[in-house]
Amino acid sequence: MYISITKQHLDTTFSQSCSDFVAYLEKENEGKQPELQEHFFDQHNDRIAPEQVVKEIDGNTAKLKKQEPKFFALTINPSQRELKHINNDPNLLKQYVREVMKDYASSFYRDTPVSVDSIKYYAKIEYERTFKGFDREVKENQVYRAKIVKLENEIRMVERGEISGNVKAMRMEIDRLHAQMPHRIDGQVVTQGMKKQGLQTHVHIIVSRKDVTNRYSLSPGSKYRESESTLNGRTVKRGFNRDQFYEKVEKRFDTLFKYQRNYVESYSARKAFVQDPKIYFAHLLGLPSNERSAAFKLMGAAGVHIPKLNIPTNKVEAALQAIKQFKRAIDIARSSSSIGM
Repeated sequence: MYISITKQHLDTTFSQSCSDFVAYLEKENEGKQPELQEHFFDQHNDRIAPEQVVKEIDGNTAKLKKQEPKFFALTINPSQRELKHINNDPNLLKQYVREVMKDYASSFYRDTPVSVDSIKYYAKIEYERTFKGFDREVKENQVYRAKIVKLENEIRMVERGEISGNVKAMRMEIDRLHAQMPHRIDGQVVTQGMKKQGLQTHVHIIVSRKDVTNRYSLSPGSKYRESESTLNGRTVKRGFNRDQFYEKVEKRFDTLFKYQRNYVESYSARKAFVQDPKIYFAHLLGLPSNERSAAFKLMGAAGVHIPKLNIPTNKVEAALQAIKQFKRAIDIARSSSSIGM
């Protein structure tokens, strides 16, 4: 499970309204019959029109300055393994989202506890993803594409008489490079914008910066986790505990759907990898053999090349000699939702 929280973009190229974001989230409904379209939902309602979402979010911004975000965007990205576990059921996913938003509310540190009914949010399920420029498959294919483009430019220069060269040999080299591109889908070379295969269901959530009364600011982007400050001579609590939130929503999925989570899918593993790869690596090698084998399979499916490490698990110090090689391999999948890293 990979969950991201981002604030509204507010530079000169972005609107103060959430209308552009809502329009973007309607892209999968284009060309579909009304009964086949996916609708926005909140904690208690299933069919909310995009126009209402824009009206409610844009109208809930009292006393916010122009440079302050008016809403935050949460994205819930279950792994393919998690989606398969719930049979990619949108109703179960909606149930989970509504539980997640309870955990989101409870992660605010306030004098008066924040409940889910204090949060103004709208969520929408999407079923497709496309390859982006930063995806491993696109980047690795791009190495070959760059060489092909260079050769094509040289062929044109030869044909114009600007340089000398063997056009036939150049074309053969282009064919060879094209054949060697490592990533394809149904015979087609993977490029930016191509649809990804497999289960790609995920959820976008628009959350108002202000609570439902339009009086109090609730910012998950606060730099404070849990702290107290003095305002008008009164001590007030503030902050949002992201660690607590991520841990809760992961446990929520596992409990709700009886999911057996492998170490490499966990938030604690992701933190360990970022903060101290040696601890991550040692923990991984110290797993029981069946769990360690499952972990390597999950990582392999995410595109991580696993070095051959014929090292007894009780000799952790010896195993750590391979950490640099292993870290380079796993960095490829660090942001991949396929294993929730």
